[in-house]
Amino acid sequence: MVNTPYDDVFRTLLTDCTALIIPVVNELFHTSYTGKETIHLLQNEHFIKLPDGSEQERITDSSFEILGRERKRYHVECQSTEDGSMIVRMFEYDTQLALENREVTAGALVVHFPDSAIVALRHTKNTPEVMTVMIRTPGGEVSYAVPVLKVRQYTVEEIFEKKLYFLIPFHIFVYEKSFKELEENSEKLAKLEEEYTAIVNRLEEDRKNGDLNEYEKVTILEMSDTVIKHLAAKYEKVRKGVGESMGGKVLEYEAKDILNRGRAEGYLEGEACGRREGRDEGRAEGEITGMKKAKIQLAAKLLQAGNSVAYVADLTELPEETVQKLSQAVEREDE
Repeated sequence: MVNTPYDDVFRTLLTDCTALIIPVVNELFHTSYTGKETIHLLQNEHFIKLPDGSEQERITDSSFEILGRERKRYHVECQSTEDGSMIVRMFEYDTQLALENREVTAGALVVHFPDSAIVALRHTKNTPEVMTVMIRTPGGEVSYAVPVLKVRQYTVEEIFEKKLYFLIPFHIFVYEKSFKELEENSEKLAKLEEEYTAIVNRLEEDRKNGDLNEYEKVTILEMSDTVIKHLAAKYEKVRKGVGESMGGKVLEYEAKDILNRGRAEGYLEGEACGRREGRDEGRAEGEITGMKKAKIQLAAKLLQAGNSVAYVADLTELPEETVQKLSQAVEREDE
């Protein structure tokens, strides 16, 4: 299975802005999570046994647990090309996930399949709303549903109304078949640019209202830019026009790398501390320390780049007083 840039965007969104997957889960499975639940991201690399006895690595787009009133495991795949084999791959992944969490008792094997779904970036009139896995066993027939979310069916208004921010980077797929016409028709391209300007403005409004933080907003914009560059690679006017409409100062991935290094350093500190003081508590303390160091390092870089104290405090989620003191220290260093 070939990995696509869209799979990478999907995984990046889930890793960097994990909470944004909650409304998608609610939409797919008709759940009513509030967004305050804890989400645990799970391992995405799995090995599938082939008929000849060899193993083949498969990488799922997302496997995670939501801890609400009960612990539930989910598996969601991003599909950019309809090839008829997706439901087969879903079953392969689901089976592997179930086996990895098996319970073996005296004479019995118990496996728990995850709730699975597909996010379809492209679809045709033949794409079903729900796919079904049916298993015929000697003990009877078992089946489960795999709902399909069709990205191109959602308007901008619906996306914001349902807080499906996770889908915004893929919204450009709605216009994929019109790229040639947009490239040649400046009036129609201008309307698309206006739509993306409106998306940016609404993201900022929702940030101010507390529905998003700055980090999530800029990640959505960066991932949108990544998708547009790949999908409209042959259409310079579309690519440039929509890209410029999103405009604004976007968080560089160097900044995200700083935060990710902080997480990694914190994890290592936590492992060492955990051996001394109890693994779970030590690991948690180390991760918090590492993230705090990373946020301060990121804040310093953003201040040096000329960003305001308020902006940096919002982005890094550090107290404004802390950022103000850091700003003064940065100014002294520059003198």
